[in-house]
Amino acid sequence: MAKTAKSRLRVTQVRSANHRPKDQHATLVGLGLGRLRRVRDLEDTPSVRGMINKVKHLLKVETL
Repeated sequence: MAKTAKSRLRVTQVRSANHRPKDQHATLVGLGLGRLRRVRDLEDTPSVRGMINKVKHLLKVETL
């Protein structure tokens, strides 16, 4: 049985979390972000997509 490669997303924080609700800041920390221009490569799962959707106005998302 061949292994299938899971799709990945490259997420970059492009806007500050200052003056945003605490839950949005916590979501950024959960994604491994929290500072401007920090980049993380994450698995494309429904839970990660939901977190990205919550703070999409602060992020740039690319498919790898």
